[in-house]
Amino acid sequence: MTTRRRTASLSADRIALKGLRARGRHGVLPAERELGQEFVVDATLFLDTRPAAAADDLTLTVHYGELAQALVKVVEGEPVQLIETLAQRLADVCLADDRVRTVEVSVHKPAAPIPAPFDDVIVTIERSRP
Repeated sequence: MTTRRRTASLSADRIALKGLRARGRHGVLPAERELGQEFVVDATLFLDTRPAAAADDLTLTVHYGELAQALVKVVEGEPVQLIETLAQRLADVCLADDRVRTVEVSVHKPAAPIPAPFDDVIVTIERSRP
């Protein structure tokens, strides 16, 4: 665990969105671009939820319903070759809200074209404000 992660974990609350499903056309192979496949996204946002909790006010926190819609739009949007690139785009959406200090995004590709039995392919990235 990095120092940055330890600091983010200890100093911030978390909002997590797990198992968000959307169909996208991401991948290197032409068939992946043509047929598409399901991707699963997990996003954990590190932020201070105390102002929202104190005021009981949705406008003072991240609206996870709206976040889910924005993330689905990215997955369903412009295709990329690498799920690493997709993860970065998703992290950028999460960090567009100034309240979010750090985000961890995992992109699952359970139907990746691998010629052996497997459960899942997952790329996880962590990004923070400079």
